[in-house]
Amino acid sequence: MPATASISRRNLLKGRTVAPPFQPRPPGVTLASVASCTGCGDCVTACPQQILQLRDSKVALLPASGECTFCGECAAACPEPVFTEIRVMAHVATISDDCLAMAGITCMSCRDACPEVAITMRPRVGGPFLPVLDRSTCTGCGACIAPCPSDAIGFIEREYADEG
Repeated sequence: MPATASISRRNLLKGRTVAPPFQPRPPGVTLASVASCTGCGDCVTACPQQILQLRDSKVALLPASGECTFCGECAAACPEPVFTEIRVMAHVATISDDCLAMAGITCMSCRDACPEVAITMRPRVGGPFLPVLDRSTCTGCGACIAPCPSDAIGFIEREYADEG
């Protein structure tokens, strides 16, 4: 029996042998700047939404814990150059096939929670409306993740979102 590999088609075609690990980061934190994180935890303590934590002694975003309001308290509390001036997320939301609406169950939790109106509902014949995500409007704040009853919403890196 042949061995199975856990590699996506995209990674295979791009010559990658392993999918890059993705960990949502707070606004303004880049892959380069997170290397400066000392793991002091000042940003975690300063976050009024309590959506940050330290993972492997580096700051990480907990999207299922709540919504990032882009208040900047984490950046102000950080003594290191971890947070850049550009306050954008490196990720956008994505809706999987686990969405209740795709199973024929009416649900609009994500749409109702999105402060940017990046999620709209498209009518369809013979079933409930389907969610449509406008990735150009999505800020990656995570407001849609916690209210989703089927855990169908996650994050993907912006560069991958732009490809497909």
